[in-house]
Amino acid sequence: MKLHAALVCVMLCGGAAATEYRLDPQHSFVHFEVLHFGTSTLRGRFGPLDGQASLDAPAGRGRTGLRIPMASLSTGLPVLDRRLREADLLAVDAYPEAYFVAEHFVFEDGALREVRGEVTLRGISRPLTLRALRFGCRPHPTLQRDWCGGDFETELRRSDFGMTFGLPLVADRVRLLIEVEALRE
Repeated sequence: MKLHAALVCVMLCGGAAATEYRLDPQHSFVHFEVLHFGTSTLRGRFGPLDGQASLDAPAGRGRTGLRIPMASLSTGLPVLDRRLREADLLAVDAYPEAYFVAEHFVFEDGALREVRGEVTLRGISRPLTLRALRFGCRPHPTLQRDWCGGDFETELRRSDFGMTFGLPLVADRVRLLIEVEALRE
């Protein structure tokens, strides 16, 4: 319950100078990669994501709250998707959503470099830092509104969230690539 209250606060509580954004579901996804049997990389994605962000770049501050619908998992192979959703892996029936909340944005020379927060997956929360590969804001070319977007990357260990099935044949380390775009509210 504490996480849900934090998510609501992150999504609704903001500084006076901050600009509020809502994620664009057509351009907001989490992609994952995990080494499979030491030979190839298993890839898939979750989304679209739902959430909001508050950004005050001149002050070097931001907040975000994202919900990740776990049933949206897609590897392109339905039989594998069903297996990954089972209780010993993602446990989608028991934990239909994962969350990422962050209130620590790191700026260097005016550019967003990191977003530090907490991810909750399978009911387990752990710190997580997203490294910005690119990030920018500008007027949207057709919607007459400000628009921000970026690509972020991070890694986590699935065993930290109770997903140990298949270790070590399927790697513990999971690379996450997050693409987000958001429109000013």
